[in-house]
Amino acid sequence: MKNDNSYYVIRKQAVPEVLLKVVEAKRLLESGRVKTVNEAAAQLGISRSSFYKYKDDIYEFHDSIQGTTLTLNFQMDDELGLLSDVLKLIADFGANILTIHQSIPLNGVASLSISIQVLPTSGDMTELISSMESKNGIHKVNITGRSADIS
Repeated sequence: MKNDNSYYVIRKQAVPEVLLKVVEAKRLLESGRVKTVNEAAAQLGISRSSFYKYKDDIYEFHDSIQGTTLTLNFQMDDELGLLSDVLKLIADFGANILTIHQSIPLNGVASLSISIQVLPTSGDMTELISSMESKNGIHKVNITGRSADIS
């Protein structure tokens, strides 16, 4: 079965409670109100395994993420020109690349972390991520950070 990376928008009332608690746990960790996943999970009454199972797949929806910095993490095959293709795709969507961190490829696969700034002229970021994931050699793209830019 092909990996389906579709996105859905659903009302909060339809989201299972455990998923809402995962979002809250991420908020607690990002704000520094708790130091560990264990603390966040205990405070919210969920298991650590539930947190880890869903943490990369649920985020709050914002009508506009303009003025936001997104950090994307993924694995990519060590293929000539693939990183260039990814960077061009980001440029084509009108996002500003802030940082790029790539590991040395091991067994033909490198880990990549890219922080991008979403500008007023940027395209739809869910389309960008879908486009990245559809490229041969790119493995699941995760949004691991999201923060409002301070100007």
